Amino acid sequence: MIDFSPLYALVGLLPLDCLQPRFMRQALLALLLLAPMAAVLGVQIINFRMAFFSDAISHSAFAGVALGLILSVNPRLSMPLFGVLAGLAVMAVRRNSHLSADTAIGIVFSAVAAFGLAVVSRASGVARGMQQFLYGDILTISETEIAFLGLLFLAILLFQATGYNRLTLIALNPVMARVHGVRVALWQYLFAGLLALVVMFSVWAVGVLLVTAMLIVPAATARNLARTAGGMFWWALLAGVSSGFVGLTLSAQDWLATASGATVILTSCCWFAASCVWAALRGHRRV
Repeated sequence: MIDFSPLYALVGLLPLDCLQPRFMRQALLALLLLAPMAAVLGVQIINFRMAFFSDAISHSAFAGVALGLILSVNPRLSMPLFGVLAGLAVMAVRRNSHLSADTAIGIVFSAVAAFGLAVVSRASGVARGMQQFLYGDILTISETEIAFLGLLFLAILLFQATGYNRLTLIALNPVMARVHGVRVALWQYLFAGLLALVVMFSVWAVGVLLVTAMLIVPAATARNLARTAGGMFWWALLAGVSSGFVGLTLSAQDWLATASGATVILTSCCWFAASCVWAALRGHRRV
């Protein structure tokens, strides 16, 4: 097992009393790994016009958790595996039919949601174990899960370093990308699989109800603030990471004491509101 003690000690240097408990340091470390991945992939979700994708994958969490509980498999394992299968299914339906992305996502969304509800309704007692995944709780994340997040972070970093330009070209024009030698199918399936994993980890942090916001809101904020595609990338990172840090620390204050996931998303929405004001002012100055 990886020793995270040096990182916890580094977090402990921050002059914030709320970050002194061990579980708060673990939660902050998890958010600092998760938020950048969600923000960057959120930019590409907007470029691919797949905002509904995260909803479809997050709702597959119900089926993954239910199957895990029924089959006596750790739901933390069954949930991401089922989510990846759902993500690949979305991409397969989209590529092998003439349906639009939203239609393909809607079909898979309906299938996995109905399957999850059917499994839950048939197994008595399973529904009680679903509440944590419905609302999320980043404060209960374990060091094993943080280690998985670290591996996923490295995978996303490698994926973006080698495929960012290819994915941008695919989003603009898949035919042109194919002409330029880009293996469109491979990159689309890799994108769908990695995105599904990030969505599943986001479910642990903020719950099924808010997972789409964790990906979309920082990217939408970046679109209001950035002047270039590269600028949108960096603005999304800033909005996502700062929302995770500020939201977690605010939720731990005695005068607020709100759910950490919900506070992170509200902080991100404040970012978006400020970006809308800035965009409006910038447009007014241009006129």
